[in-house]
Amino acid sequence: MDSADVGRTAHRARYRRIVAFAAREFIKIWWFELVLPKFWLSSISERTRGPRMLRFARRFHTLAVELGGLMIKVGQFMSSRLDVLPPEITDELAGLQDEVPAVPYSAIKKLAEAELGVPLDRAFAWVDENALAAASLGQVHRARLSELDAADTGLLDVVVKVQRPGIDEIVAVDLAALRRVGGWLRRVRIVSDRVDAPALVEEFAQTSLEEIDYLHEAANGERFRDAFADNPRVDTPEIVWERTTRRVLTLSDVTAIKINDTAALRRAGIDPSEVADAFAEVMFDQVFTHGFVHADPHPGNIFVTPTPGTDRGWKFTFVDFGMMAEVPASLRGGLRTLLIAVTARDSKGLVAAAQEIGVLLPTADTVELERALSALFARFGGMGFAELAKVDPRDFKDFADEFGDMVRALPLQLPENMLLLIRAVSLTSGMCSALDPSFNVWDAAEPYTGRLLRDESGNLMQDFARQAMATANTTMGLPQRIDDVITRIDDGTVSIDTSRLERRLDSLIRIGRRAVAAVLFAGLVVGGALLLDPNPGLGTTLIAVSALPLLYAVFSGVGKR
Repeated sequence: MDSADVGRTAHRARYRRIVAFAAREFIKIWWFELVLPKFWLSSISERTRGPRMLRFARRFHTLAVELGGLMIKVGQFMSSRLDVLPPEITDELAGLQDEVPAVPYSAIKKLAEAELGVPLDRAFAWVDENALAAASLGQVHRARLSELDAADTGLLDVVVKVQRPGIDEIVAVDLAALRRVGGWLRRVRIVSDRVDAPALVEEFAQTSLEEIDYLHEAANGERFRDAFADNPRVDTPEIVWERTTRRVLTLSDVTAIKINDTAALRRAGIDPSEVADAFAEVMFDQVFTHGFVHADPHPGNIFVTPTPGTDRGWKFTFVDFGMMAEVPASLRGGLRTLLIAVTARDSKGLVAAAQEIGVLLPTADTVELERALSALFARFGGMGFAELAKVDPRDFKDFADEFGDMVRALPLQLPENMLLLIRAVSLTSGMCSALDPSFNVWDAAEPYTGRLLRDESGNLMQDFARQAMATANTTMGLPQRIDDVITRIDDGTVSIDTSRLERRLDSLIRIGRRAVAAVLFAGLVVGGALLLDPNPGLGTTLIAVSALPLLYAVFSGVGKR
């Protein structure tokens, strides 16, 4: 059996393993959530739901680590679905790390040389054979540019990101399996009522295919760099386009202090709590100002780079732009409203904002949600993470269970791009609380909200001024227009075309007559059927006569428009 046959066999086995895992879980869901309640055993289903969900999450965690590829991404994707999945699943999968054993350097070298079209020792002066980082889709090696490339680019030390060999085929197999599973989920009512599974799979597929296209990632990096060009506290690596292809990405080596390395930050004279506040503000800027958000801000992708002699003395350096969230202007406006409502502890405004951005469907009964949000703000509003940690765990758990069950019962949906945005926000929140246990998101949001309110007020005044100018122009021209109309009436040149109105009235009259005929037909048929037994003659006559209004209802509109 040659290597191609071995690969196909491995891919078929991988596909079957993913599909078989999903089939087993579906059978369990079908039995506990659909069959048992039909036999008045719903109490068993409810009592065992939490442990069952936790066991499922642990089994999937194991599967994802063993298979790698997109399965790790699926787990991370599922951990962000707080709107659909119970906390037993999201909490377990939140810790799923995108770390796998490194591919042997010989395989990486072979792929990189095929992509670049030259031997690696000619493309670079030196390449470290030990991987700097390894993930499910690719891995990174340190390198040094040749003298010629260094002179052209002004760079010397770089990092080279290379796709894992065969990852294209693995991604294709995983997506095929996920599309099969999505088709099954569409037929499960308890799932289809909450989420469009096939559409969700396609959104995930698009994100995954973009993530393995390094030309797309490089373009994202340059766009992000341009967005923060005037901001001295944010930096990105420079792209070495001469050594970049769809499967190889070369960029300047910007390795510095990992954002979560608090000991290294303190040794460099940097206050971690200051880093937390600044990081939150930078993420706010990405969402509300630029509308282009780094959706994977985990510690390996954010460095704190000391910059002696500058005002702050350090800056953030972002890397890895394969996963980005686009926030269109319409969604950005709704999110501004949402942030303002949250900061003001305005439960009604928060519900209205959720409806505006499309998270909460207009048909939702929001009375209970507003009440629960008011209780949430009253009980926990304004607390930082340190204060929340001091709350009685039983009190917090009871409230969280009640609030979570109520929210999951609502008709929620996530608009396009919201998944990645939620991932970015959740990672940011966790990062800031790790840097500063007393970090208070309310304190971080309030100054930014004040700025948004000032911006909104300015926009409101501009809109008001434009409307006032338009009204003034109309008012100034109104006397002349009235005079023109009066002159035309005096001259007898004003004509009114009522033909369209007459045709519309004729059409409505015909529709009304046909509706009456249809009702008459139904009445005669039903009456005749009821009389067939006690009075066959009259019953038959009524049924026969019913043909007349039926013919009128069917043919009265033919040839008339």
